[in-house]
Amino acid sequence: MILMLLAFLGGALTILSPCTLPVIPFIFARNDRPFVRSTLPLLIGMAITFAAVATLAAVGGGWAVRLNSYGRDAALLLLGVFGIALISTHVAQWLARPAVALGNRLVQSGGDAGSADVAPSLLLGIATGLLWAPCAGPILGLILTGAAVHGPSAGTTLLLLAYAVGAAVSMAVVTLAGRGVVAALKRSLGIGEWLRRGLGVLVLAAVAVIALGWDTSILTQLSIGPTSRLEQSLIGTLGTGRPRAASTGPTMAMAGIRGNDPPVAGGSAGGGGGAGGGAGGPAMLAMTAAVGGAMRSAAPGAALPIEGELPSLAGALEWINSLPLTRESLRGKVVLVDFWTYSCINCLRTLPYIKDWYQRYKGYGLVVIGVHSPEFAFEREPANVQRAVRELGITYPVAVDSHLTIWQAFNNEYWPADYFVDAQGRIRGHQFGEGDYAGSERLIRVLLEQAGHLDLPPPSQNIVGTGIEAAPDESDIDSPETYIGYERAQNFSSPQSVVPDKVGNYAIPASLQLNQWALAGRWLIGAQNATLQVAPGSIAFRFQARDLHLVLGPGADGRPVRFRVRIDGAEPGADHGVDTDAHGDGVVREQRLYQLIRQSGAVGEHTFSIEFLDPGVQAYSFTFG
Repeated sequence: MILMLLAFLGGALTILSPCTLPVIPFIFARNDRPFVRSTLPLLIGMAITFAAVATLAAVGGGWAVRLNSYGRDAALLLLGVFGIALISTHVAQWLARPAVALGNRLVQSGGDAGSADVAPSLLLGIATGLLWAPCAGPILGLILTGAAVHGPSAGTTLLLLAYAVGAAVSMAVVTLAGRGVVAALKRSLGIGEWLRRGLGVLVLAAVAVIALGWDTSILTQLSIGPTSRLEQSLIGTLGTGRPRAASTGPTMAMAGIRGNDPPVAGGSAGGGGGAGGGAGGPAMLAMTAAVGGAMRSAAPGAALPIEGELPSLAGALEWINSLPLTRESLRGKVVLVDFWTYSCINCLRTLPYIKDWYQRYKGYGLVVIGVHSPEFAFEREPANVQRAVRELGITYPVAVDSHLTIWQAFNNEYWPADYFVDAQGRIRGHQFGEGDYAGSERLIRVLLEQAGHLDLPPPSQNIVGTGIEAAPDESDIDSPETYIGYERAQNFSSPQSVVPDKVGNYAIPASLQLNQWALAGRWLIGAQNATLQVAPGSIAFRFQARDLHLVLGPGADGRPVRFRVRIDGAEPGADHGVDTDAHGDGVVREQRLYQLIRQSGAVGEHTFSIEFLDPGVQAYSFTFG
């Protein structure tokens, strides 16, 4: 029952998402008729159709996608004719003749003529259900991940139906609220005919948006994140557990959790959104189940599963270290697709292994593709990605996926995420998050041997990352990734309340509890970061971990920002990170992740502080290792 309630509330929240906009004109277009005989049947048809088609697509394979494709074409044609009928009274009268004749027969036989209006409304609802593509947030991600992992069941269909009913109820509330406004406009301005024609234009525009795929591309990008925080709050409040990916190490999820927290199913099921992260909708759910939603890998010695086909790699802003690669050009090659972003500590710690595999096996048919899919706005800039690739010593091809196009094609939701593709272009396994490097290399070797490469070099031995790429000390981590921007900030402990998007004066309290943090000085706290307005300014954090990292960037003018780090009020000495010296001094020159503390001895609970000696610095998030 908790899951049913959660699914219902998740569906109700879709009204807040721009992805819902294309279906609103279809619903409002029948708002001039009795609700029970027009809008209600339409919403019922939409909910039932979405639940049925989503279930088939999630568990039924490619045939369900093809069937739904034909249904979508028919639905677009039907709704296009409906839009023309709203604009042209002649077309409307011609289309209404069968309904009028049916109504006359019902009256003559003692029936209710109003019931003749139910069938067209229900038909329009079925068409709308075939086209509705909600942006899948954490709650829909939970449902679809369960469908992919556990297979078809009545429970999956009921949860999808609860989600669709929640959306239908919220749309019904909006429709009823707008009914009075429309009626008042008709009475006072006498523009009923023009309103009807305007709705017809909107219906045709919505049909065009869906036909061109903008509802699952442009609107999805606008929708990443707006309802995810509400859905995550519902998940936490109702006590629903978070599904873990099939990884042993910490993972970052598009839905807004990364670092040492368990991943949350956001974006699309098992894959976006994320973030959040990718578009949902019946037509896309088969790839959701086949690629990201499988959440499992073959055991040693077992037959490798086929998790789907390699999606398109089109959509990258540019390619680094390579000309653009395509599915066709990669046929005959074994491919490792690695989703990463350069300020993600989890991604950075996987690089020594990926770079070693590339050098070891590239002469035997392995192609490694790093898909750089950003979290923060500064990571979208190609120049920043180029600098990071150069400084990190990455020599394999990197696709700059700043608009998350490839991310969404995979229905991915994790940083880092690795997909293993055989020589026939089929995805045969995946690894979400850090860890199980030996298992990943075994899978690469199996795929290479299946492709005919039997003279492989010996497996990797004793790969050790250095500096910021060193493996985490998981036994001593007791601090989670912590965001500084108000959208996802937690445990903020300055006495002053955060004033979003406005400059405020803040102070650090006399003491902090574990994982509490605070600001001192004059700061502008935005959605993603906090910007120091006047120097000096400080940040303090009570933490327990071997390593402390902070994502920082200089101000808009790009001027370097000097800083000074302290542990429990003293210079870090031997416990300094790679971006500070023993005195704790360092400089912010570019937007990236800075390692500020690496404890050389026993790990304990300490108070970290960083004082910025120049204004303009932008602080994004803490991560630990």
